[in-house]
Amino acid sequence: MPVYEFASDEIRRLDHTTFSSAQMQERRDLQRLLRANIGVIAAGTLVIAEEFGHWDDSRRRIDLLGIDKDAKLVVIELKRTEDGGHIELQAIRYAAMISTMTFDQAVGVYETYLEQIGQLDVDARTGMLEFLGWEEPDEDAFGQDVRIVLASAEFSREVTTSVLWLIDRGIDIRCVRLQPYDLGGRVLVDVQQIIPLPEVAEYQVRVAEKKRKEREARTDTRDWTSYDLSVGTATFTGLRKRHVIYQVFRALVARGIDPETIAAQCGARASRALMSVEGNVDGEGFYELARQARLEEGKTFDPKRYFSDEGELVHLGERTYAFSSQWGGDAWLQAMNRLKDAFPEADIRFNPALAT
Repeated sequence: MPVYEFASDEIRRLDHTTFSSAQMQERRDLQRLLRANIGVIAAGTLVIAEEFGHWDDSRRRIDLLGIDKDAKLVVIELKRTEDGGHIELQAIRYAAMISTMTFDQAVGVYETYLEQIGQLDVDARTGMLEFLGWEEPDEDAFGQDVRIVLASAEFSREVTTSVLWLIDRGIDIRCVRLQPYDLGGRVLVDVQQIIPLPEVAEYQVRVAEKKRKEREARTDTRDWTSYDLSVGTATFTGLRKRHVIYQVFRALVARGIDPETIAAQCGARASRALMSVEGNVDGEGFYELARQARLEEGKTFDPKRYFSDEGELVHLGERTYAFSSQWGGDAWLQAMNRLKDAFPEADIRFNPALAT
């Protein structure tokens, strides 16, 4: 799409140029400028490394490595070529390589990066916690997924076809086109996310997530332990861990206990155990209000992390609540024991089911 300059007496079409013609180098210019202004191509991202290559093959390096507000790792690959080269193949390889990075490892990487750019007065650990909005590290929530951002002057059909296929398979990957124009010796850049289109990105993510769940349901053969639960006179059998604590939450609310009070007893997960919005809304309304609330905080709302479908929401007064569905590791047992001790009158009992 052409770019025009609206002058006082005429509208001038700007000449499309290339980064090479403008004598802009990939690493020396593009990378340097974008690392300090990463929001141009990846909003809500903190750069924690440049030219990251902490693996055996030191020739392979991630242009920019970051984390986003949802504690996902972000691989950012830059190309100034006119077709993007094999940018998507490189990025997938890098995403796989850093997919197991822990919070402490990321802190070490960020510390090295801060030293490289001369920000010796910034504490890496404190800076990352503040960016994520955490009071303490949460290894269960950190790096659960890897996002990929590809930035190039243009993308070949091979690249765009591959990216669309990857999105359909549930990979969070996007293409941002950086199209340079010449204005009297100055370089103007038209920055546009072309895949997925911003107006349909949220929809595509939800469709891809639905397909991923369907594939997992067809192929998942893991043997997860089920539990039998009793709360007062109510009994439940053969529940997965997350459904056990969810039923406890609902039972305690039914006894007149405030949802926020219940969430506060959930140990390390207390701050993320509950999401609420104003009003008595259905599943669709809850999603829209929660998404907007998180957007105002610079975050995204992931409905799969909560019991937020119709029939799972809890309505109390003038608010609607969704309880967390993320209870991996030791967090579940810790939360269950804390709830049992905090509300003894509810007589909460849970044991592994005899048959799973």
